[in-house]
Amino acid sequence: MTTDKIIRVSIWIYLGIFFAYLLGPLIIMSATAFNSPSFPRMTPWECLTFNWFGELFRDERILNGIWNSILVGFGTVILSVSMGLAGALMLTQIWPKLRATYYTIIIAPILIPGVVLGISTLVFWDRINRMLGLGADSVLSNGLFLTIIGQSTFIASYCMLVLVARLQRYDIALTEAALDLGATHAQAFRKVLMPFMMPAILSAAVLAFLASFENYNTTTFTFGEYPTLTIELAQKVRYGITPAISALAFMIVALTVFFALINEANIKRKKMIAEARKDATVGELAGKIEVPGLISRNPAAIALIVLVIGVATVTASAMTYSPDQCIADVQEQKRLETEKRIQELRDRRAKEAAEKAAAEGAEGGATQTAPKPSNNSGFGGVFAPNTLQNEGTDDGASDEGADDGAAGSSNNSGFGNVFDPNALGNDNN
Repeated sequence: MTTDKIIRVSIWIYLGIFFAYLLGPLIIMSATAFNSPSFPRMTPWECLTFNWFGELFRDERILNGIWNSILVGFGTVILSVSMGLAGALMLTQIWPKLRATYYTIIIAPILIPGVVLGISTLVFWDRINRMLGLGADSVLSNGLFLTIIGQSTFIASYCMLVLVARLQRYDIALTEAALDLGATHAQAFRKVLMPFMMPAILSAAVLAFLASFENYNTTTFTFGEYPTLTIELAQKVRYGITPAISALAFMIVALTVFFALINEANIKRKKMIAEARKDATVGELAGKIEVPGLISRNPAAIALIVLVIGVATVTASAMTYSPDQCIADVQEQKRLETEKRIQELRDRRAKEAAEKAAAEGAEGGATQTAPKPSNNSGFGGVFAPNTLQNEGTDDGASDEGADDGAAGSSNNSGFGNVFDPNALGNDNN
């Protein structure tokens, strides 16, 4: 095997490991949306089911969180793209010696933790609300307003970076030519600069919406009465999740792949049309150019068609397929296994109890045949093990009680006259 071949194989292995690490959790979580257990898991596989998608659409909190996330996302896109475009234009036109300082100030929100941004946004606008004498239900205290403002403070910096990269390729002479031809600054901006910046604006808008949709650190301090999807998911995780969350993840992944394929197919289509225009005649350019193999030579378009057919097939199957019988069989099997384990546990406990009883019986027989320990301690048998039980049954005890009956004291304490009041006085007799 040559060195070049080893390098190629190593690169493919690395790419396989990389994409498995990157996409593996998403694939596993998506697969759990079709398994019947009430807790998301891929193994052991029990029954194929589509019920969790129905559970998802019946969850009012999740649906409310999705709607709030969409509202916050659109508001954040409008505010962030506007501020980012203004910042990018300012950065390209400001005095060169101040660009480094201005750039640092604009980028600073990206470096600040989201928790700090959330708390500072909440505190700042609360103080403004009190200074203006507004109530707690004013617009400045509204959760949607605070969330949009808090997220836009750092998402606008991302948008500015995207727009600056596009704006650096813009020829300022185009705007100057428009002004020389009598256009106003507003017309030159709207008809010359904006069409050039539109691809970057759309990219920045998509980036801003996705960043807003998945944000949690800043939103957790500002959402108020409008919890977003990430807030609802975080609250659900505390009390246990269901595969309905996996169904939501699968839908998000499917939509992402769908729009990515649409974009890729459109880009490939434009390239094929541009290549066809190069070799077209004047008559063909005047009419509609026919591009052969517009779909067959476009892998993204083929994958998109396959995805649409697959989704339609799965949806049609879900309308007729019922996993009730499979779930009932699995539950019956689990019940039988549980009963079997309970019976095994009872048998093991009965066996252990029998062995314990046999051991105790053998130990009791050995105790009865053991010899009585001798009293060599010098304390009159006080610490003998059988003193309390056998004191009243020793030979001669009744005779001694009869002899000492006149004294009015009997040795019934079981401690060998140790506690007799006259023991010290009669010790010398």
